[in-house]
Amino acid sequence: MYATQALTQLVPFAADELDKNKVTPGVLGFLVFAALAVGVWFLMKSMNRHMGRVDFEEAPDPAAEPAGSAGKPEAAVSGSGAPAKAAAPEKG
Repeated sequence: MYATQALTQLVPFAADELDKNKVTPGVLGFLVFAALAVGVWFLMKSMNRHMGRVDFEEAPDPAAEPAGSAGKPEAAVSGSGAPAKAAAPEKG
């Protein structure tokens, strides 16, 4: 027998006792909420453990100038603000 069939047989008995002004989630609602809370707690604990294992070191930006090349003429950029392009060799 399916659970839905069993519940539909019990609904008429509960309809006499059901006060529509005092409907609460009951024990099942509390158990579902508690299970969700425990699940979220375990997920947060696992996430903190995994984030603690991350060893992230940011790579230097390749477009940025090196720290010691501020006074060298090679680090100068063309007047348009874009780096100058090298001319491609022609085939002859």
